[in-house]
Amino acid sequence: MTSTEIDSSPVLLRGVRPYGEGEPVDLLVADGRIVAIDAAGSVDAGQAEVVDAAGLVALPGFVDLHTHLREPGREDAETIDTGSASATLGGYTAVFAMANTDPVADNAVLVEHVWRRGREVGLVDVHPVGAVTVGLGGERLAELGGMARSAAQVRMFSDDGVCVADPLLMRRALEYSSVLGATIAQHAEEPRLTVGAQAHEGERAALLGLAGWPAAAEESIVARDCLLAHRTGGRLHVCHVSTAGTVEVLRWAAGPLAALPTLAAGGRPGRVSAEVTPHHLLLTDERLATYDPVNKVNPPLRTEADTLALRAALAEGVIDCVATDHAPHAPQDKDCEWSAARPGMLGLETALSVVVETMVTTGLLDWRGVARVMSERPAELVGLADQGRPIAVGEPASLVLIDPTAHWTVRGSESASLADNTPFEGMRLPARVVATMLRGRFTARDGKVLRWIDSC
Repeated sequence: MTSTEIDSSPVLLRGVRPYGEGEPVDLLVADGRIVAIDAAGSVDAGQAEVVDAAGLVALPGFVDLHTHLREPGREDAETIDTGSASATLGGYTAVFAMANTDPVADNAVLVEHVWRRGREVGLVDVHPVGAVTVGLGGERLAELGGMARSAAQVRMFSDDGVCVADPLLMRRALEYSSVLGATIAQHAEEPRLTVGAQAHEGERAALLGLAGWPAAAEESIVARDCLLAHRTGGRLHVCHVSTAGTVEVLRWAAGPLAALPTLAAGGRPGRVSAEVTPHHLLLTDERLATYDPVNKVNPPLRTEADTLALRAALAEGVIDCVATDHAPHAPQDKDCEWSAARPGMLGLETALSVVVETMVTTGLLDWRGVARVMSERPAELVGLADQGRPIAVGEPASLVLIDPTAHWTVRGSESASLADNTPFEGMRLPARVVATMLRGRFTARDGKVLRWIDSC
């Protein structure tokens, strides 16, 4: 992967197919917006750069609500620069950087640092996620209001990596979220049920002699927090849903629970949303047979029945969106015995292909559905006005161009990330990002990261 400087000259995408639908069109971009869409070959290029986009699908740029960029504190695993590069190569134009850095992003100073570094790099919009509790300690609420009112304008708070296990603290956080217009993203794991856990609790873990991580540890927290969100009017987002049981809890929250009275001001019920990761859509605990720590993740890989339930729930809208949980690790944290390894996997550059493999080739989603779960819905959940927008005249030109017929082989060593801990190593996957455009400027093209340097 190499980097190149770019400019913001007008661009004409010749013969592209928005959402993979209908006849090819010409799409003209200028001053950061889409200024014309017409039949292929009919738009005058003028001074614009003409890009042959025949055979390519255009979608709104992807939005990832769950990314670990590791800066500050673990720049040996990832930085905002390398994570942004990985994101743009994967078709992302906005990412939300989780708070479990060192020091923890639990105050206005830290979140503003992450936000400013993202702006300096300029490859994607980097939105910092603020911690729910001080130091992720689960004992005292962090400065939610201060972070929300900071220059970073934090829209999401999470202690991801650990659960906000105290129900009173979680209730208070959800109450604040309703006032701040923010979302509380929960890592659902009842800690008393997962002490020493190493793998999904089931037959595979028993055969391998690994301590089990029961599905109920996730499902019980999700049920509790859905109740709390409904009663407080708060906004709950469930991170990395991994079990069929959690899917049924989410159905209950959208149905019978929503009909119950709420204690929220004005009688407004809470909002519950959820995400699923690409790896939980594709991989199962059968992968653990080799004890390769690249397959260690939290929550753990589950059964095939869980995987199929997650796919169906995403297609139906019970699960709102795909989020990568991109979790790069330094070699010493993965190249070791299973019990000592850190959980987590790379995800930004492979997310689209895994979604195509599990959802498009199976007929569960079309390309417009991919746009919904990877761009439109995540942007809507956190109120990003200029992301996840329709491909239409006058809209921001934040786009991803995809070759739907391509196949490629995943190699962690070729990733833009500092890390190489991909569980998809050696897999041949469908669809490839050809280019990513952020507000009219290419940030990635033909596998290269393009860096913008403002000369003003």
